[in-house]
This record gives sequence, C-alpha cells and structure tokens, in this order.
Amino acid sequence: MNQTLLKQCVAEFIGTFALIFVGVGVICSNAVAPGVGLLGVALAHGLTIAVMVSATAAISGGHLNPAVTLGVLVAGKINARRSAAYWIAQLAGATAAAYLLVGLGGARGVELVANGTPDLGNGIGPAQGIVIEAILTFFLVFVVFGTAVDARAPKIGGLAIGLTVALDILAGGPFTGGAMNPARAFGPALAGVHWNHHLVYWIGPLLGGALAGMIYGRFLIKEDK
Repeated sequence: MNQTLLKQCVAEFIGTFALIFVGVGVICSNAVAPGVGLLGVALAHGLTIAVMVSATAAISGGHLNPAVTLGVLVAGKINARRSAAYWIAQLAGATAAAYLLVGLGGARGVELVANGTPDLGNGIGPAQGIVIEAILTFFLVFVVFGTAVDARAPKIGGLAIGLTVALDILAGGPFTGGAMNPARAFGPALAGVHWNHHLVYWIGPLLGGALAGMIYGRFLIKEDK
C-alpha cells in the first residue's frame, strides 16, 4: 500500500469510527437515560457525518460508507483496489468504535451496543427493509454526487450530506433504523452479537448506492455536448 492510499484509509477509518462512536453512543446513552428520541439520534448521525465528511473530503473524498464507495466505483471515479482498501478501513473503524463502546458500557456493554444495531421495526419484513434501505441510500449517495463528486457541485462541505443522513433517519428510523451504510450495521452487530436481518443492511444500501452511481455518476454528471 502506497503512502497516499494509507493516508486515505486512515481518514476513512477515523471518519467511520466517529460515526459509530457518536451515533451508536447516543443510542446507548438514550437506553440508560431516555430523552434523546429519534430526532436526537438523527441529529447525532447527521452532524457527525457533516463534520467528518468535511474533515476527510480533501484526503479521501469522505466516503465513510461502503455504499458510497460502491457508488463512486460504479461511476468510474475510483478504482477497485482503492475501493477495497476503503471498505476494509470503513469496516475496521466501525468495528473498533463498537468494541470500544462495549468496553465503556461495562456489564451492559454488549446489550447496549446490540440495542444500537440497526434492525427491522414491527411489521417490516426483510424485503420491505431492503427496499427502504435502498431508497434511503439512493438519496444519500445521490446527494454525495450532487454536492461533492460533481465538479459543478456547490462548495458546502459535508453539510448537505449530513442533513440527508438526518432526514433519512427521521423517515426510515422507525422501520429499519435508517442505516444506509453496511459499516454502520456491521461494527455494532459484531460487537453486540446482534445479527438479526443483517443482510438487509448490505443488500439494500449497496443496491441504492450502485443505482445512484449509475444514474448520477454515469448520466447526470456529464455535461451536455
């Protein structure tokens, strides 16, 4: 691994670590002392993404999400080797943060992190969950292209991306947890030993990310001749 790619992977690790540590941490704290609610959880995730995407964009592009990386790969804006390295860094960052939360949670650590692992709401089946996660992730990756990848994008840092994460959680949280990110599901699932419907959080986000990469990255991003 060359030095540039190493730096990019470190940035992806730190950014994804922050997302899990803050996002799942807020859910854990809400389980101990209720009061944050869905809005607080949405803002915790959205604000973390906003600041960490802004902080890592100049280094790695601020993906912090395997579904975003897949969308950028489908669009031809990143090669397969770099994509694989990003995936490893993202999953490692999410896992490290989740295990740290388990340790900080003491005797209830595993239970608390399991509670912060995305799962389907009452009455929601796996097929419905995949569709919901795919749509939410499509919105997210579409906004990533429209505000960060496209050369014509407005220079607003990670603000729009963070806001999209927040609004997606507000819309989808009660149904699927609004993960939109396989790393967001994998790290807590591993540390919290909570694998319920886990494939939903890979299939849905990856489908949504790939579709956004095809539509925006291979069609809308091109200038009219």
